[in-house]
Amino acid sequence: QVQLVESGGGLVQPGGSLRLSCAASGSIFSINVMGWFRQAPGKEREWVATITSDGSTNYGDSVKGRFTMSRDNDKNTVYLQMNSLKPGDTAVYFCYGIIRPRLGVQGTYWGQGTQVTVSS
Repeated sequence: QVQLVESGGGLVQPGGSLRLSCAASGSIFSINVMGWFRQAPGKEREWVATITSDGSTNYGDSVKGRFTMSRDNDKNTVYLQMNSLKPGDTAVYFCYGIIRPRLGVQGTYWGQGTQVTVSS
């Protein structure tokens, strides 16, 4: 069984920074793409960023230039460094991964989400 666990959310003032982590654990054979979505109250889920197995990244227009995603393959962990945070970044952030378990077929796994609140 594969699990994704996010951490690092919290309350931060506008202009501040946070770093989210997402650790994959369990019976993992390989990890392909990992990424982040976010969902604000009353809004649809919004794609934030992805990172491929070779470290290539892509970002949504609303976070480009402010957020940076990285991964540590040895730890099966990805990070989302969020700088110059705005109130509009307030949301629950969800990590996902396209993962092949040791037994079974490749699938998409999700974390439980972590709350990020940007407010003065």
